[in-house]
Amino acid sequence: MTRNQFRHAIFATLALLAAFAASPARADRCDDIAGQLKNQIDGIKIGITAANVIYLSHPLAKELSLGCASRNYSNELYAKADGRKPKPEFVDFVARAAALVFTLPKDEMQKGVARCLSQLGIFRGDDVKSRYRRLDMNCSRTKTEISIAISRRKDE
Repeated sequence: MTRNQFRHAIFATLALLAAFAASPARADRCDDIAGQLKNQIDGIKIGITAANVIYLSHPLAKELSLGCASRNYSNELYAKADGRKPKPEFVDFVARAAALVFTLPKDEMQKGVARCLSQLGIFRGDDVKSRYRRLDMNCSRTKTEISIAISRRKDE
């Protein structure tokens, strides 16, 4: 091996080591958000992850999930409660979780969630889609339960 080849081999090895050192091992952004939810809201438990969705559980929600980034949206929070009329604790819980996921003030999210859920009824029907603070909110209800899905489009 000549002196020049030796220098190139050392340079390639150092470049490879620098590339690995520059990219630290780190969890996915969606996993970080789920961890923040668990740490900041009492009672949330993290379940399994399947197809870019992290399933969560909480005593106030019958179903709870955090959708990770896809082609259409950056994040999505889905919550379902028992009963056609949501309890104020459920509205507060969803607003608090959405505030953490979408980094908005909790009182603003409280207004948006309450507004979406209050629009359900005789005049607008049992499936209402609305926009609030650049978020897509989809509220729906059946005879026995009510649900809300909050998401942000990828281009916003």
